[in-house]
Amino acid sequence: CAEIHKFSPDLKIWIAHSSSSSKTNNIFRSPPDLSSIDLVMTTYAYVHRAPWLSEISWHVIVLDEAQNIKNPVAKQTQAIKKLSSHVRFALTGTPLENRLLDLWSLFDFVAPGLLGSSRVFSNYGKQIRIQNQDKGGEGHFYAAVRQLVGPYILRRLKSDKQIIADLPDKVEIKAFCSLTKAQIGLYQHALNELTHRLAQDVGGVQRRGLVLSYLTRFKQICNHPTQWRGHGQYDAQESGKFIRLQEICAEIAAKQEKVLVFTQFKEIIPALHEYLTFIFGQEGLTLHGQTPIKERATLVKAFEEEQAFPFFILSLKAGGTGLTLTKASHVIHFDRWWNPAVENQATDRAYRIGQKRNVLVHKFVCQGTIEEKIDALMSSKKELSDELLAQGEETVLTELSNEELLNIVSLDIHRALGES
Repeated sequence: CAEIHKFSPDLKIWIAHSSSSSKTNNIFRSPPDLSSIDLVMTTYAYVHRAPWLSEISWHVIVLDEAQNIKNPVAKQTQAIKKLSSHVRFALTGTPLENRLLDLWSLFDFVAPGLLGSSRVFSNYGKQIRIQNQDKGGEGHFYAAVRQLVGPYILRRLKSDKQIIADLPDKVEIKAFCSLTKAQIGLYQHALNELTHRLAQDVGGVQRRGLVLSYLTRFKQICNHPTQWRGHGQYDAQESGKFIRLQEICAEIAAKQEKVLVFTQFKEIIPALHEYLTFIFGQEGLTLHGQTPIKERATLVKAFEEEQAFPFFILSLKAGGTGLTLTKASHVIHFDRWWNPAVENQATDRAYRIGQKRNVLVHKFVCQGTIEEKIDALMSSKKELSDELLAQGEETVLTELSNEELLNIVSLDIHRALGES
């Protein structure tokens, strides 16, 4: 709304959202009188719950963060595509996060039928992959798709100085972390347990659930032993990541700069807040999935306008899109989401128009663990990396053989201790 008021202050806006409406009104079933309204703003989730939106013939529909409809079978996507309009726009920084089918879903909204049915387009994508393997090259057979969708795409890059002449640089750094002895003990114990349970020939859904639960355990142990235990105090000296966090944030505090810290785990946010408050000597802000919509705007405004809050801790899912936090010149990914597009979206909360300083991005990686191996895969062009990112992060790991899986989650104690 702030940007709308800035560029078109005379527009009359109505926000269609349950938190902004009286519960006494049947907000999901009865459309309000929109005759005097120029612009209606809503959320993807609200569209799914308010079918009256599809009963109106809109002049223009604009989807921001349009990657939210990349899954064509999701109820949210189907609800959006039921909307009727004369003109449609889809705005996204990641039109193709991982799979070619992501692109199909966007164009099925913008220009239905242009890319055929999802089945036809999916089969085409499979043929392209086979042809790429046979020819030993990548990208050659995508030319036909580019030619087809090209007229419908207006691409803007932050690196294009003609578009954004004054955007500063972004520098990404791998912040390698050692494990403490407590972390090594828990990691090795979890690894031994997983090895034993896999040897019992579990299969199907049971094996998939088992693998996913242990992947989460390894991530939690890499963050802090207490996060995995689920109780006790968060002693900073028990976690290599907390120690590394102190080193980086002490420098940020000394320069009186601001930092965003992203994590995928809501349960560790209070501990991070307490520790960063100690480091900066001031309290910061936090945001996660259960933070009310109205409160989020207040938090963003406080961080952007008040010097009193030097850090902002956000859960990746809740704070990774839709926010402008350009007062931060540092971004820390405390734990990694195994999808570069998702991480980049989060980083772009700070690295966007309005940023006046160079942005330093710190990506935490525990040496000698699954984190280091996944980071290597994310940075490579290996087929496993492509599949890993295409099928929803760690999900594909559940389909690996026992030997392949154990190789990825294995522990190199010397590297974990920082000895090599």
